[in-house]
Amino acid sequence: MHKAKLDESTLPFASISELNNALQTRAISSLELTKFFSKRLTKLGADYNAVACIIGKEAHSSAKDADYDLKHERFRGPLQGIPYGAKDLLAFPGYPTTWGAKPYADQVFDDTATVLKKLNKEQAILVAKLSMVELAGGGGYSSASASFQGPGLNPWNKQYWSGGSSSGSGAAVAAGLVPYALGSETSGSILTPASYCGITGLRPTYGLVSRHGAMALSWTLDKIGVLARSAEDCGLVLRTIAGGDTDDPTSARKNFYYTPQYYRDFRDLRVGYAEIDFSEWPDEALRPAFQNALTVFKSIGSQMVETKLPDFPYGPVIGTIIDSEAASIFEQFIRSGQVDQLADQSQIDGLRASLTYLATDYLKAMRVRTQIQAAFRDLFSEVDLLIAPAHWGLPERADQPFPETPPKHPDIKGVGAGLVPATNLCGLPALTAPCGYVNGLPIGLQMIGPPFQEIRILAYGREFQNRTDFHKQHPPVPLKS
Repeated sequence: MHKAKLDESTLPFASISELNNALQTRAISSLELTKFFSKRLTKLGADYNAVACIIGKEAHSSAKDADYDLKHERFRGPLQGIPYGAKDLLAFPGYPTTWGAKPYADQVFDDTATVLKKLNKEQAILVAKLSMVELAGGGGYSSASASFQGPGLNPWNKQYWSGGSSSGSGAAVAAGLVPYALGSETSGSILTPASYCGITGLRPTYGLVSRHGAMALSWTLDKIGVLARSAEDCGLVLRTIAGGDTDDPTSARKNFYYTPQYYRDFRDLRVGYAEIDFSEWPDEALRPAFQNALTVFKSIGSQMVETKLPDFPYGPVIGTIIDSEAASIFEQFIRSGQVDQLADQSQIDGLRASLTYLATDYLKAMRVRTQIQAAFRDLFSEVDLLIAPAHWGLPERADQPFPETPPKHPDIKGVGAGLVPATNLCGLPALTAPCGYVNGLPIGLQMIGPPFQEIRILAYGREFQNRTDFHKQHPPVPLKS
């Protein structure tokens, strides 16, 4: 194993494999890495409103333990000794878990979220809790300022939003404040910040990663996932955090093995897509970059199959389910009046309105959801993957309310329209990867697979990234003196 050459200019954006190599060859110590990223979080985190709290003493102690084992060649895995951040809805004892909301500013749990326990077992170093949209966006929100730590700011241009609800996780990885971070998704909260911030995001299959110790927004939709530099890094993290958990009644009790080098020939894959998603649905300025990305996909040699999504009202169905389940979870919070302390008035109104849903509304939505899941099973008997742009436009402004009137799009629908709510309703895995830059801001695309086929989308995403260098680009964010 050769000694890695990393310095202050390359360390912030090094891959997990590069950092692992540097640690195993003792080119750098875990304690040095931990101090380096802690310094970046402390000095730069506030620039993006990305940090909820710094984990200090425990991180340094864990780093020393990792260094001891590394010195004695007790290797635990690729994440050993490498710092990371976690969205502030994951419980970690001794530190506040604010859920991004002022009413929970002093909330401290005695327990540790299962995903953090799994990472600790491999001696990964938790260095920060990262900011988020309040209550993961429950009730809906109208601007980026719907967060206790302030609006998530995009490291590529701080006038723009870093995306929600895992806003701090997206910004922290993009700015090189942590090598990777954990986020969560109910309907888009990993894919959006990853796309907006020009990084790679993985939403695992529902139930693959334990949610024990995580704030619940929607019991039947919430998923814990990864925001990182590449598909490769996402796979290395998922390898550790996946697996069964008796403390999570929704756990699928399945493991995940990251072996992309042994994945089948890509020429055997049937990739569902729609030309219109790349040529007409995106805002005009984005179309050349998306069409270039589609050309790269076609060069991989898979069988490209023109596809359309099944015709269902995905948005209203997922909205009814999220609102109904959130109303049950936060009922006391809403009725007590604490909800009025939230930063976003539309979110306050939305949570109050969620109490008016009837059981019949929820049950009707769940019945339609069953039909959607059956339709997607049929769809995945015809294709192995779906690809589409992650978003049709650039990030929203961070200092202005989100536009109330959506832009006009073609009447003909392909794959992308409704893909995020549809695939969340089905609990399907998704990967988003950067595919270009427009006006200095990143854009991304998404890859969707059948349940528990993370290795398929990761291997395919890895091949796309082997043919491009968008994931290697980063904003100019030097360490302050």
